[in-house]
Amino acid sequence: MTENNSDLYDVVVIGGGPAGLTAGLYLARARYRVLVLEKDDFGGQITITNEVVNYPGVGRTTGRALTQTMREQARDFGAEFLSAEATGLDVDGDVKIVHTSRGDLKTFGILIATGASPRKLGFEGEAEYAGRGVAYCATCDGEFFTGKEVLVIGGGFAAAEESVFLTKYASKVTVLVREDDFTCDASVAAEAKNNPKIEVRYGVELKGVTAGQGGLREATILDRASGQTETWKPSDGGTFGVFVFAGYVPATSLVRGVVDLDPQGYVITHDYLETSVPGVYAAGDLRVKNLRQVVTATADGAIAAVELERYAKSMSEKTGLVPPRPTASAYEKAEAEAAKAASGAEGTTPAPAPVKRSADAAAVASAQRRPGELFSDAIKQQLGVVFGRMTRPVTLALELDDTPLSAELQGFVGEMVALSGGKLASVAIDAAGLVTAVDGAPAASAGLVVGEPAEIVLPAGGGDAGDAAVLPTYGTLDDTGRAEFDPAGLLPGARPAVRLCVADPVSDGQLTFTGLAFHGVPSGHEFNSFVLGLYNAAGPGQPLDDDLKSRAEAIDQPTDVMILVSLTCTMCPETVLASQRIASLNPNVRAEAYDISHFPELKDQYGAMSVPCIVINRGDGADGGEQKVEFGKKSIPQMLALLGA
Repeated sequence: MTENNSDLYDVVVIGGGPAGLTAGLYLARARYRVLVLEKDDFGGQITITNEVVNYPGVGRTTGRALTQTMREQARDFGAEFLSAEATGLDVDGDVKIVHTSRGDLKTFGILIATGASPRKLGFEGEAEYAGRGVAYCATCDGEFFTGKEVLVIGGGFAAAEESVFLTKYASKVTVLVREDDFTCDASVAAEAKNNPKIEVRYGVELKGVTAGQGGLREATILDRASGQTETWKPSDGGTFGVFVFAGYVPATSLVRGVVDLDPQGYVITHDYLETSVPGVYAAGDLRVKNLRQVVTATADGAIAAVELERYAKSMSEKTGLVPPRPTASAYEKAEAEAAKAASGAEGTTPAPAPVKRSADAAAVASAQRRPGELFSDAIKQQLGVVFGRMTRPVTLALELDDTPLSAELQGFVGEMVALSGGKLASVAIDAAGLVTAVDGAPAASAGLVVGEPAEIVLPAGGGDAGDAAVLPTYGTLDDTGRAEFDPAGLLPGARPAVRLCVADPVSDGQLTFTGLAFHGVPSGHEFNSFVLGLYNAAGPGQPLDDDLKSRAEAIDQPTDVMILVSLTCTMCPETVLASQRIASLNPNVRAEAYDISHFPELKDQYGAMSVPCIVINRGDGADGGEQKVEFGKKSIPQMLALLGA
């Protein structure tokens, strides 16, 4: 009797960080059917690291770029991916079950690679002031403390490395170490010890912080030897920040009671990373080990994958069940096509391609770039792919003031319009609400006349365009030419801003706001989220699971999402993209991002000392609608949960 095994996997990997992605790559390359399951953001904790310099063979990169490459490699070899949360495991028997938020998965083997999360210390005020003075990511939040003193809590690798990084912003960094010395490599600790802007205090711990006007004002520090406490204040008597780098807590709640854990909650593994349950392996930061780095996580993933290959093969032979394994991968197809192209004719052996040094490539790229160009050839190629897939033109409505930042935004958008091949147009709108310039494809800029008022219909207007609510596109300027706005307002009209609009064919091209906007210039880490926002606004947009799409479309009351971001933050783009993908699907939702460095009034309004800061207003604000303020990176499922969908 032949059994349909289309829903059976050789291995399900739970966790999409470096360990899980490496395992997926190895298993798929060996032509086993493997699924990588991730509830949040593929890439894991390393995605918030702005600079990675100690991964062998890679001189310098970002955590997100490194893991994105890992995911692409695994996918090209045939690995499958699913965004969902694992909710339980049935590990008895030859075929195991992984219960998820999107249904059950059948598999021979399981790899647990859920990693670990930053440890909270529990000092007084930690939870209360998280995001308002207490932070866990120097890359994302360091700039908020420019010219201020900061305390760094911890004595390991992260504390030593990040304290040095924070000297780029802080006037002084004081590191509080519980032990008699740092616990990391002496060479790493030496950089912190020898930095003139860093003071290291040993044998102490932070007991609490208190806040006053504008932020944290005092800290209570315990001397562990004497038992005495002191009140610490910055030397200028102002506010300060606290950065916590005190290790990680293993994400092992899923397997508690399923596999053996040590007293700290880490998974105990035996030879070749098998747990106490046959067929269940563990890799990465969640297992007992003496070094938790990306390189050891990828090594774990590779070791566990090879063992799981053998396990899956034995289970298939034992049960007679064979999952539908990949027979040809994108990698193999690309290799075959490249070989065919190089050979010039079938049946001949292609000559080896000349090796080009990285320095040669850099020189060629430099020579090809002309003065005044904002985008490299590589970025232009990526933009061309996005523009080619857009199904309708998008008009970028630029709300400008008389500051240099507005000129920068206009130049940035102007070059994108020129590269778009007719898929983009732009309209510049001054503080009086008048059109000052129109650029781009006629199809996307119809009905826009220089010197006349600009009219943009709100996305939730409903009915005929003539009856729809119109977005205010006017404002006032102060003596310096900067636009004035109310920081307490719902989605305040801070300028400069770029709004993503589409032309309504029923009303002679009247602009309809899609609900997606960026206040400032969407460069730096926000460039990719802005480009994908264009794709989502134009359609068809990024693929989305049916259940997530239906949840987004079901939001039935006006919902405004304001995301305060920093262009140096590696966690912000995911949050912006998630909220704006939801807005692109539902006219009741507006999602606007604000570069907080240009609009400090918003930082003060919400006491934000960490990004991303998410301000959600649901219902009619005029009638006392619900407001929620959250901090931290959010995926689409997490953002939907915040929105109550």
